[in-house]
Amino acid sequence: MSTSKSNQRPLSPHLSVYKWQLHAITSILTRITGNALIVGVILFVSWLLAAATSDASFRAVNAIISSWFGKLILIGSLWALWYHTLAGIRHLIWDHAVWLDIRKSRLLGWSVVIGSFALTFLTVLFL
Repeated sequence: MSTSKSNQRPLSPHLSVYKWQLHAITSILTRITGNALIVGVILFVSWLLAAATSDASFRAVNAIISSWFGKLILIGSLWALWYHTLAGIRHLIWDHAVWLDIRKSRLLGWSVVIGSFALTFLTVLFL
């Protein structure tokens, strides 16, 4: 029995032929940043607990936070916080059935992405 041409094609859009859209990327990033914020919160809460516990534990946790890796986590968490906040505001706008057409929706998506980087830069600059 010969195999037909339709049996050789994928059943659903494959990643190699699927064009990623801004709405899909921003939706996925909203979920990722929401989960990534847990890492920053754990680091911050451990810093607070170490400060309340003893001087030696505070110095140990403070050394982690002060390292390049700790600063990278904190800046990444700051970006994730701004991104997640702006994405939440975007969804609040959509909940009021405003700016749902493609052009304005795409503008909101780019505003969230660019705004999160700009607000992170400004926060780091002023703190």
